[in-house]
Amino acid sequence: MTNLLVLGGSGRTGIHVLKEAAKRGHRVRALVRNPDAVGDLPGVELIGGTPENIDDLRKAAKGTEAVISALNNARASDNPWAKPVSPPMFMTNVTRDLLTVMGEHDIRRIVIISTQGAGSDWARMNPLVKTAINLSNLKAGFADHSGVEEVVRDSEADWTLARAVALTDKPVGPSLRAAEAGTEKAGMRIYRADLAGFLLDAVEQGTWIRKAPLVWNARG
Repeated sequence: MTNLLVLGGSGRTGIHVLKEAAKRGHRVRALVRNPDAVGDLPGVELIGGTPENIDDLRKAAKGTEAVISALNNARASDNPWAKPVSPPMFMTNVTRDLLTVMGEHDIRRIVIISTQGAGSDWARMNPLVKTAINLSNLKAGFADHSGVEEVVRDSEADWTLARAVALTDKPVGPSLRAAEAGTEKAGMRIYRADLAGFLLDAVEQGTWIRKAPLVWNARG
């Protein structure tokens, strides 16, 4: 059992993290802007506040032992050209403050949702995909994920960056795969609930420390 802080718990992947963490018996705390929008989740303590405020992060982190960040640089819709909703470099700035708070509270473990193509993985992306990203509003999200990777890699935390492929709300396949970039051919999609399970497995088992695996669903 771990005293776990979750950021981004009201999002489409984060809500799976909250439910699965509570189901596994962890003591779960989530910092959310609007607790009423999340509703009553048994086993989950909701703290009202914003991750953009370092004092709210300090309040939420008190007494916790590990952090899962399911934050995202949001757009108005899933359309690649949809207007960005989050401030520029939102995740990067929050993560920088979060790492400061973790140091203050002697919290070492953090697992973060990243994306395929972030940081050093950009060089492995298909040139046509790169062009599509750079010509759309997806560019801001990729830049932000890369910024997160940079500040995390420069920290002393025991971090894991889960580079997810395209996320889906529907089950994809019977098995989940994770591998360091370049060692296996990744699948196209990952079910959000399965990604949540991977994040929690990494916390519970102490796996993938200071690594950035690609994570996907493999069909049987």
